[in-house]
Amino acid sequence: MSRLVVYSNRLPLGSSPSGGLVVALGKAMDRRGGVWIGAKLDEDETTGQTLKSYEGASFDRYALHLPAEEYNNYYLGYANSVLWPLFHGRADLLDVADGQLAAYTSVNRKMAEASVDLLEDDDVIWIHDYHFIPLAAELRKLGVTNPIGFFLHTPFPSSSNLHALSHKEMLLDWLAAYDLVGLQTQRDVSAMLEVCRTIFGGQVLSDGRIRSQGQDIWAASFPIGIDVEKFRQTAESQEVTSPQIDPRQKLLIGVDRLDYSKGLPHKFRGFQRFLEDQADDSDRLTLLQIASPTREDVEAYQEIRHELEQITGEVNGEFAELGYIPIQYIHRAVPRDYLAGLYRQAAIGLVTPLIDGMNLVAKEYVAAQDPEDPGVLILSESAGAAEQLKCGALIINPYDPTSIAEAIRTAVSISLEERIERHQAMWTEILKRNVYWWTETFLDRLNRNAASRLSRDRSLADLETALRR
Repeated sequence: MSRLVVYSNRLPLGSSPSGGLVVALGKAMDRRGGVWIGAKLDEDETTGQTLKSYEGASFDRYALHLPAEEYNNYYLGYANSVLWPLFHGRADLLDVADGQLAAYTSVNRKMAEASVDLLEDDDVIWIHDYHFIPLAAELRKLGVTNPIGFFLHTPFPSSSNLHALSHKEMLLDWLAAYDLVGLQTQRDVSAMLEVCRTIFGGQVLSDGRIRSQGQDIWAASFPIGIDVEKFRQTAESQEVTSPQIDPRQKLLIGVDRLDYSKGLPHKFRGFQRFLEDQADDSDRLTLLQIASPTREDVEAYQEIRHELEQITGEVNGEFAELGYIPIQYIHRAVPRDYLAGLYRQAAIGLVTPLIDGMNLVAKEYVAAQDPEDPGVLILSESAGAAEQLKCGALIINPYDPTSIAEAIRTAVSISLEERIERHQAMWTEILKRNVYWWTETFLDRLNRNAASRLSRDRSLADLETALRR
C-alpha cells in the first residue's frame, strides 16, 4: 500500500481533536498511517518558517511554523476573510486588504518547498480545503509527479459569487494541477461545472473531465462520513446529566461553530416563532445551543455573537418560567464524547445552516440515537447532508422562521413507529457511506485518474518523439 501524505491547515495536536476534517482524517490516518503536514502560528518566532516534527501519534506529523504577520494575512486574511465568505455565498462580507493574496500564495509555495524532501516516489498526496488550493501547482513546479488529490470541505462557489474574486483565473490554474478534485455534493459538482462553463469557457469531455482554456479538471462528489458504529458506542457509554432540564421537558439540541454560515439567529427566531404559536405548554421544549468560538478576531463573528446573546435574552425574558428556560446558549467547546451523550438524549436535532459543505453534526445526531426510541432530525435543505438524509429528516428552509417552527411542531407529534422508520433509513445511508468508504473511494478514484494522466503524458511524449524523427 502506498504511503498517504495529507496536507491540511489544522493538525490533530490536541488530546481530543475537534472539527469534521480533523476527526474524519484522523480515523483514516490511524488505520493506514502516513504523514500529516499542516501550518502553525509560530508564537515565539524562533523556528523560522521550517517544518517541525510532532511525535505521539500513529502517523508522522509536521507543521510549517510561520511568523504572525504572514500567518494572519494567509489564514485570517485571504483564507477566512476572502475565500470562506465567498465559498459560502457571502460575497458581501469579503474583507480584501493588500498583502493577503501575496501571503496566501507565499505560504503555499513555502509549504511545498519545506515538505518536498519528505515525499517518496510512491506516495499518494491528499490536500484538504481552501487554505491550500495552490499547493499542488507549487509541488508540480518542484517536479512532483505523484498522484495529488484535493478535497474541498466547504461548498463550491457559484459563478455569480466567484465574479467578486480578483485574480479568479488563478483558481483554474490551481485546480488543474490536481488529478482529482473531491467535492461534498452533486450540488457542488454542478456549481463547478457552471463556473468552468460561464467564466472559463469550459466543456465536459466524454470521460468526465472538464476542459477549460486547455487545462483539465476532474471533479466528483465524495460525501464525507463518520465512524458510525463507533459514535453510537460512544453515545451509549456516556452518562450525561442534562443541564438544568426537567425530565418532563423535551430537549432540542444544536451544535455549531459560531459562524454566520450556520444560521444561528434564524434558528433562534424559528424556535421563538414555535413558542409564540404554541397553544399550550403540553409540549414544553428547551433548546440547548452549543456554539463553539471561532475566528473571534474577525468583525463578522463578533457581530453574530452579540446578536445571539440579544435574541437569547429576548426569548428567555418573554417565555421563561420558574424551572423552565427556553434557550440555553453555551458559547464554548464541549468534548465530542460528551456531545454524543447529549445527542442521544435530545428528542430533536436542529441542524439549520444557511449553507454548509456537509455538516457532520447531522450524521452524528443520527448515529447517536437509540434505534428503539430515536429522536427526529430537522435539517436545512442547504446543508450538504440533506442530499443523503432527506430519506428521514424533516427538511426546512433555514431562512424562514415559520418553516423551522412548523418542523419543530411536526417533530413533536411524530409517532414512535414513524420515528423508527425515519431513523432506520438515515442509519442505513450513513453506515453505507461512512468515513472509511469516503477515504477508500476517493483514493481509489485518485489513483485511477493519476494512472490515466501518466498514460496520456507518455502517449503525448511518444507522439512528440515520433514527430521529431
